[in-house]
Amino acid sequence: MEPVIATAFIARPREEIVEYLSDVANHPEFKDHYLVDWHLTREDSVGPGAGVRFREKMPFNRFGWGDYTLVEVSPYRVVERGRAGKFNRNRTMGTWTLSDAPGDMTKVEYRYEAERNMPSDRLRESRGWWKRKTAKAVRRLQSILEENRDRGGRVTVAGR
Repeated sequence: MEPVIATAFIARPREEIVEYLSDVANHPEFKDHYLVDWHLTREDSVGPGAGVRFREKMPFNRFGWGDYTLVEVSPYRVVERGRAGKFNRNRTMGTWTLSDAPGDMTKVEYRYEAERNMPSDRLRESRGWWKRKTAKAVRRLQSILEENRDRGGRVTVAGR
């Protein structure tokens, strides 16, 4: 699937945004409109190696389970790598890129990519669906960090 990119300008310091994104337990707060049934893959939810498992709410998706793990957390980038789909055969990657913007703002860009291996997986890509959902997730992240509103729930090891 071609990469899906969503961008927002957030009126918070870059360091604060990286700190928030480096804790995967925070991710359901802004992604719970399209990813549900979250579970942590380990007790420590912060930094490289921290991961989550979830189910995609995509229509007609029988094999909607996926996961990702943070593989890189730096002052300007947070990278998630994972797998999804039937038998977890589809590789996924999400990259949060943060850069300073004028007026004490931070430009936040989220790039989501998925490598579909089978022709049946490529038929069901739904790039438009991913584009809408990731754009909404970035908008929700902005409202959470700037106004502390529209928050979802944090995830725990048991998913409760």
